[in-house]
Amino acid sequence: MSLALKQQKRARRHRRVRAKVSGTEARPRLSIFKSNTRLVAQIIDDAKGTTIAHASSADEKAKTPRERAEAAAATLAKRAKEKGVKAVVFDRGGFQYLGTVKAFADAARAAGLEF
Repeated sequence: MSLALKQQKRARRHRRVRAKVSGTEARPRLSIFKSNTRLVAQIIDDAKGTTIAHASSADEKAKTPRERAEAAAATLAKRAKEKGVKAVVFDRGGFQYLGTVKAFADAARAAGLEF
């Protein structure tokens, strides 16, 4: 499968997810992007169009991509709590909910974010 086709399929899945998921001031959107080397997450208030908190697995010092994603989730949850965010809606960005994405979500829940 060519790279362009993979990107088109993910973009189509992401559009489907975004049609149903939107962040508000009470429950902002936790959006993720996963590449081959890192996972980047943001908490976004779509009503205002602002990013409340962000974290990247590239900043973490763990061995495996899964461990770095879990550490990034803990960092993001800590930053979100400092800004007063407790509950979010999860936007998986068109990626399948397994592997690194699932590990990130579970670690974010364990760190105190509700979704």
